[in-house]
Amino acid sequence: MDALTRRRFLIASGVTGAGALVVGSGALGIAELLAKGAKGAAAEPEHRLVLVTLYGGNDGLNTVIPYADPAYHSARPELAYPQDRVLHLDDALGLNPKLPGIKRLWDEKHVAIVLGVGYPKPDRSHFRSMDIWQTASPVTPIHTGWVGRWLDGTKAPAEAAVSFEPVLPVLLAGDTQAGACVSISGLTLPDGITADMVSALGQRQANEPAMCARAATSYTDLLRVDRVVRQAEHATETAGASGGPNVPATGTGGASALATQLSLVARCVEANVPTRVYSVSLGGFDTHAEELAGHEMLLDQLDKALTAFLDRLARTEAGKRVTVVVYSEFGRRVRANASDGTDHGTAGPVLVLGHGVAGGFYGEQPTLTDLDDGDLKATMDFRQVYGTLLGSVLGADPAQFLDGYRGESLPLFR
Repeated sequence: MDALTRRRFLIASGVTGAGALVVGSGALGIAELLAKGAKGAAAEPEHRLVLVTLYGGNDGLNTVIPYADPAYHSARPELAYPQDRVLHLDDALGLNPKLPGIKRLWDEKHVAIVLGVGYPKPDRSHFRSMDIWQTASPVTPIHTGWVGRWLDGTKAPAEAAVSFEPVLPVLLAGDTQAGACVSISGLTLPDGITADMVSALGQRQANEPAMCARAATSYTDLLRVDRVVRQAEHATETAGASGGPNVPATGTGGASALATQLSLVARCVEANVPTRVYSVSLGGFDTHAEELAGHEMLLDQLDKALTAFLDRLARTEAGKRVTVVVYSEFGRRVRANASDGTDHGTAGPVLVLGHGVAGGFYGEQPTLTDLDDGDLKATMDFRQVYGTLLGSVLGADPAQFLDGYRGESLPLFR
């Protein structure tokens, strides 16, 4: 059976969500990915980067809260947190009360907060702004991501950068190389389609061309990945890191099962999979109305997923060499709207977490009184953060992959 016939069967039958390789999709099965680490550990584990994208525009002012600033309380009287509820980090800034795990990691000096991160001439469209963040090209639209260009420059294989999301983000797309996409959504078989039928499509045939054989392997992965994902979900629940109810992803993108995604990343790190960059996501941050309850639920899920992940990583040398970065496409406007929510804004905080991180604040908190048409003015270019990650985590020349940008590296690491 040729690859096209197998692909047509897959689409026509409604078999969805398995995340195994379909020819041309740039996806891998998790079982195949884990197998790549089975050959034995390197003498010294490599540094790895986990990028956590918060889709929808996270409200940075209610995440890292300027609780001592009267302008914060006057601009959003129904949304502002009173000082006694904020988890104080210093005498001016604190964390949302739903982030106690991250506060503990801060106290342990494993969290860096980069303040006021944005880019020149901000765009308030979800999709254009996320495109800018993922391509690191704030002026000219381009089709390659900053990690994808690193893949190009190093001629790295697909498994060097992996996304545990339904669709490969532009972040991992290069001109000649691309990362891999591994879905965690599991296997859904429609009525009339059995696992045996899918398995039969995975049987290779004599003298089959290489691409057809690859397509056959994908059907085997459809079944294998489902078993592995279920095991990972069980491990996450057993560890008490379910992270609360899943929040449905919205039109702005993002997956909802962050704890499961991170559990799979942890398994790959522990299995010595040769992946250097992982991309995971959490959606739902477009909080235009009734923000407090929804935002708190999202931050609670983020907090539990991240802290369980980092606590697990701390048990191994490979895990201690993992850096986690949390970002969103933009923050929210300073002033609340009439629906007890906030509208699309500009700059926001970026969180960097890990055993090797030099904890503390970096950069300058934007003022809430000198605004740009009601929005925060960025105090740090996001490419300065990316350049630091490229140089310190991936051992690359930032200017090569950031269109010549040469901002000063931040001292984020010990």
